[in-house]
Amino acid sequence: MAKLILLSLLAIFCFALTSHATTYVVGDTSGWDISTDIDSWATNKTFNVGDVLLFQYSSSHSVSEVNKESFETCNTTNSLTTFSNGNTTVTLSNAGKRYFVCGNKLHCLGGMKLQVNVLEDDKKSATVGASEAQPQPQATIPKPSSKTNNPSSTATPSSDGFINGGIGSLIIAFLFMVSTMFGLFQI
Repeated sequence: MAKLILLSLLAIFCFALTSHATTYVVGDTSGWDISTDIDSWATNKTFNVGDVLLFQYSSSHSVSEVNKESFETCNTTNSLTTFSNGNTTVTLSNAGKRYFVCGNKLHCLGGMKLQVNVLEDDKKSATVGASEAQPQPQATIPKPSSKTNNPSSTATPSSDGFINGGIGSLIIAFLFMVSTMFGLFQI
């Protein structure tokens, strides 16, 4: 009986720790590209702590995270981080403004830059057992891009999917491992 109670508490605790973050494919089907109107893409979106930006782009582009001054002048000399792998994910881990530009200054000056204001997500800080819990849609994880500047050649996932993950998933895996060691689960 004690094992059943412990298992039930473990299951409730694991469920409470699972987080839901939105993955935004920057530029949607057009991706991170000079032809994409990045400002319009970002206009009606709310970015919360824990959300993920997925940049998909060709080899003629890159993604640099910069400060506000460098964002305004398209200067990548003192970038905070630079990516050039064509399929970059950036987790929005803190509230505040974040700035991203293409490493090609002419592309940046042409509008290939993104400013996001990351908000604290009140739902994620709700207490365990809150009565407002709602079921979430099935998780969809975007596939790696083979971006070629021809948006119609590859189906790119939309920006409205949910991903289970974060520290909650790591804690769940750890708790399962510990409970297996103590014989709560027979595998």
